Amino acid sequence: MHPAFSVIFFTTASGVGYGILAILAVMAATGFVPLDRVLGIVGLGLSAVLVSSGLLSSTFHLGHPERAWRALTQWRSSWLSREGVLAIVTFAPWLVLAYLWIIEGEVSGALKIAAAASAVLALVTIYCTAMIYRSLKTIHQWHNGWTVLVYLTAGISTGAVWCAAILSVTVGVEDGFIAFAVLSVLTAWWVKRAYWRYIDSTSHLSTPKTATGLAGQGVRLLEGPHTEENYIQREMGFKVARKHAASLRRGVHLFGFFLPAFLLLLAMVGGDGGVAAFICILSAIVMSAGIVIERWLFFAEAKHVVTLYYGAQSA
Repeated sequence: MHPAFSVIFFTTASGVGYGILAILAVMAATGFVPLDRVLGIVGLGLSAVLVSSGLLSSTFHLGHPERAWRALTQWRSSWLSREGVLAIVTFAPWLVLAYLWIIEGEVSGALKIAAAASAVLALVTIYCTAMIYRSLKTIHQWHNGWTVLVYLTAGISTGAVWCAAILSVTVGVEDGFIAFAVLSVLTAWWVKRAYWRYIDSTSHLSTPKTATGLAGQGVRLLEGPHTEENYIQREMGFKVARKHAASLRRGVHLFGFFLPAFLLLLAMVGGDGGVAAFICILSAIVMSAGIVIERWLFFAEAKHVVTLYYGAQSA
C-alpha cells in the first residue's frame, strides 16, 4: 500500500499522545506522581497537541477533507467512524482530568473517575485505529492478530518513554518508572518482531489461480491489462525492494527499540538531574523517529489482493 505521510503522522502522533494520556492518568489516579501543575500542563498539553494534530492530519488523506465529519455517522459499521467518535468522546474526561489536576491539584474521587475514563478511552481509541486495518480481509499483512498488538504496544511504549522525558524535566523520574518504560519498549519490540516473522512466512489465501478462475498449476500474467500505471497500482500495488525493507527493519530495531531502551538504562544508572533529563528526551526523540520508520514499513509492506490481477504471485 502507498505509505501516505498524513496517515503515517496520524497513527504515530495519536498513538504517542494517547499513550502519554493513559500512563499519566493512571499515575495521577494511583498517586504514583504528585499532581504538580507544571507536570499536568506539559504532560496533558503535549498529549492533546499530538492527538489533535494527528487527527487533523488524517483528514488530508481524504478526497474531500471538508466532508470528514460525515464519517462520524457510520459508527455502526465502520471502525474509522468509531475511532473518530471515541477520539471526540475522550476529550470530555480528558478536560475534566486536566482541570482537577492543574486547578484543584489534589486527588479526589472525581479525579480518579476522570483519570480512569481517560486511560480506558485512550487505549480503546488506539484499538479502533488498529482495527481500521485489521478488519481489511483483502490485505493479509494487516488482517491478522498481530496488528492490534503492534498498535497497542507501540502506543504504550512510546507514551512511556515520552512520560519518562516529561517527568525528568518536571518532578523527576523514578528508577521504577524507567524500568517500566524499558520493559514496555522491549515488549513492543518482541511483538513487532513476531509480526514481521508472521507476514514473512505466510501469504493471502488467494492466488493468481483463484483470483482469475483459470485452470492449471502455473497461472501467471502474460501481458498487462493496460500500458500505463493506474490508480489501483499506485495506491495498492506499492513495492519496496526487499533489500531496502531489510535495511529499514534494522533501523526500526535500532532506533525504535534498542537505542531508546539503552538510553533509558543509561539515564537510570549514570544520569543525574539535567543529564538524565537530556538522555530521556533524546531517547523519546530517537524512538519517535524509529516508530515513524516502522509505520512507513507497515503500509509499504502491505499487499492488496488486487495486485494478483497485475502480475503478483502472492499477496
